[in-house]
Amino acid sequence: MQAIKKAVFPVAGLGTRFLPATKANPKEMLPIVDKPLIQYAAEEAVAAGIDVLIFIIGRNKLSISDHFDKAYELEAELAANNNQAMLDIVQNILPSHVDCVYIRQAEALGLGHAVLCAKSVVGNEPFAVLLADDLIRADDTDCMVQMVEKYEQYGRSVLGVERVPYDQVNKYGIVGSKPIINRLSEITTIVEKPDINEAPSNLAVVGRYILSPVIFGYLEKTGKGAGGEIQLTDAIAQLLNEEAILAYEFLGKRFDCGSKLGFLKATVEYALQHPELKLAFSDYLQETVKRD
Repeated sequence: MQAIKKAVFPVAGLGTRFLPATKANPKEMLPIVDKPLIQYAAEEAVAAGIDVLIFIIGRNKLSISDHFDKAYELEAELAANNNQAMLDIVQNILPSHVDCVYIRQAEALGLGHAVLCAKSVVGNEPFAVLLADDLIRADDTDCMVQMVEKYEQYGRSVLGVERVPYDQVNKYGIVGSKPIINRLSEITTIVEKPDINEAPSNLAVVGRYILSPVIFGYLEKTGKGAGGEIQLTDAIAQLLNEEAILAYEFLGKRFDCGSKLGFLKATVEYALQHPELKLAFSDYLQETVKRD
């Protein structure tokens, strides 16, 4: 069984829900306290033993590659000012053994197409997909670390899922499944954004996947689906005919940072956990609530 060593990050979306902030700056570079969303996702992948990060970028996403690249002028300035603490932060955004690959997605044709763009780099290996919009905070073990453990145990593709209110199933890919063991089940069906009356369950696929390379063959044949885009969910539904796929209810709290409210919730909760800010920020929130 091949280890999961490569991860795909689809980051070519326009981020229209955050305009005008995302007019010139990718939504994945919006910070939660002091780190951009994409860095949280990259760190989660590295913690799971992944050492090749494949970013599917669009025309306005150059700041993502800049973020993970060396910043000579900034580092020289910090060194000249003997600011070793900040220099260490800048120089250690990713470990030195991790490679970053950037692939241009010429057209925004959907998540399925973005994943397909990584085929030439992924090759014939199982791989992970992480959506930076879905920020997942786990108390002990990162979400992707948990999923890699399940993959290594069962040797199957694994989708990260969580239960959502039934009135929100039309916003997600929804799976039907049969239980295997606590929090783990085998998927029997998967439907993209079903009506509430047609949803097989309320188990929603969120932005974490471990996939067999066989998925690329199905993505190449998949036409436009929901929203007029090439949906990864549709290709996974076809893959089910060939391979067993697992659904894993990860341990952790997900923040939908593709929405303004979710982004604000993440900012508050991460600030309350930040070692430098948590006490002062907690005091501020309490004072604000009392004042209002």
